[in-house]
Order: sequence, then C-alpha cells, then structure tokens
Amino acid sequence: MNPLVTCLWICGVTIALTWIASLVTREYSWVDRIWSISPVIYVWVFAAASGMTDARLVLMACLVTAWGARLTFNFARKGGYARGGEDYRWAALRKRMSPALYQVFNLLFISIYQNALILGITLPAWTVYAASPRTPLGIWDILIAVLFLALLAGETIADQQQWNFHQWKKTESAAARTPSPTFLTTGLFRYSRHPNFFFEQSQWWAFYLFAIVATGSVFHWTLLFPVLLSLLFVGSTVFTEAISKQRHPEYVDYQAGTSAIVPWFPRRHQPTTETA
Repeated sequence: MNPLVTCLWICGVTIALTWIASLVTREYSWVDRIWSISPVIYVWVFAAASGMTDARLVLMACLVTAWGARLTFNFARKGGYARGGEDYRWAALRKRMSPALYQVFNLLFISIYQNALILGITLPAWTVYAASPRTPLGIWDILIAVLFLALLAGETIADQQQWNFHQWKKTESAAARTPSPTFLTTGLFRYSRHPNFFFEQSQWWAFYLFAIVATGSVFHWTLLFPVLLSLLFVGSTVFTEAISKQRHPEYVDYQAGTSAIVPWFPRRHQPTTETA
C-alpha cells in the first residue's frame, strides 16, 4: 500500500479514538498524549516502505524517534499520562466557551486539526520517499542531523530547567515558604520566555530541510505544515501568556524585558531565581 495512504488511515483512526476518549473521560488531552508518539509511527512507515534501504529516510526516522522518546519522557514525568493529567489550558478555555461550542472546538480543532497537523509535520518524509530522482545521502544530510540534535539538546535543557524550577517551587511550598519568583526567568528563560517552544518548532523546520536536500528544490507543498505548526505555537503562546498574566501580575515586566520565543539578549535585567 502507498505509505501516504497508510499514514492517512492511521491518522483517521487516531482522530476517532482521541475524540471518543475525550467524550468518555471528559479529559481533552488525548491528542497531547499521542503528540510525541504518532510522528514516530508515521516516519517509520515511510522508512519501511523504502525497504529500509533509503539511508536518508532511516536517518529521519531515527531522529524523530529520539525527539519522540525525549518528549514522551518529559510529558510522562509531568503526569501527562496519569488520570486527570489534562493540560490546564483546556480547562481555562472551557470557562470561556459554552459547553456546546467547546464540543465543536474539541471535534474540529483538538481532535481533527491537531491530528492532521501531527501527520503533516512528518510529510517531508513523503517528499523524500516520492522524489525521483533524489540525491544520495551526503554531507548536507549530516549537517541537518547535527542541527536537529542540537535543537533537541536545547529543548531538553529548557525542559529540565523548567522541571527543576517547579520541583523547587514544590519544595518551598511544602516547607510553608512562598516561592519567589513564581515563574522561571533564568537559564534559557532569560533569553526567551518560551525557549522550549522555539526549539520544538525549529526541529520541524530542520526536518523539512531533508526534503530540500533530497530534491534540490526549496519549495514543496509539505512546507505548509511547519508554517502551520509555527502559527499554532503563536496562538498557544498568546493564550498561555494571558493565563500567566492573570496568575502573576509581575509577568508583564518579564514580557517587557524578554523575547517571546526566539532567544535574544534581554532588554533589561531580570530577577534571578533563588533555588536554595
């Protein structure tokens, strides 16, 4: 079977299962739970369709597997797979919508659109698979792989810094002390309010570069999906920060001095995080 058709079938089944699970459990993070798993499956479908003989596709699959393993680990340790581990932003959004409107949003955006986007960001693998002729694996592929792994390391560091900070906050609260500051402003978060968002998006832009190298052409229809992913993160950032400002009035000062997503030098001195 055509590997793209196979992936479309997998995506359709996943849409149905995540939507049904949300209705049964009244939790709406089922797509979040498969976000780091489905791309690994999709890219290996393309690699397998090549008979595991296309070195570029196997490399791409291995890189996405490393991405998925790291993200799955980070999501699991935060309780994302536990019962009741719903993303707090869905609960906040439900308060702004009527129940009926939220269910329409759940079907169309959470279940259908996000699952389609998850498939879409892996489709540079389809471009590589379908390219004829295509260039053999070479130095540019190695450089892209190094870039991908560097971005993966950046996201790992950002997530670990955030994890350490929240563990420190729990320790302070357990000792009847008020944590200060109440949100992370040091490490990579001194240069970007969302460095993990930056590295996550950048990895999928790097993934698209494999399609360019394989074909020798810059523009393919699969370019649409890293663009859509970036737009999704823009919307998510705006919504997340609206919640942060409600919880932390001082967050406005942090916004004024620190780049939103792309790491850059701070515009003013930021307070340091006390962890001892």
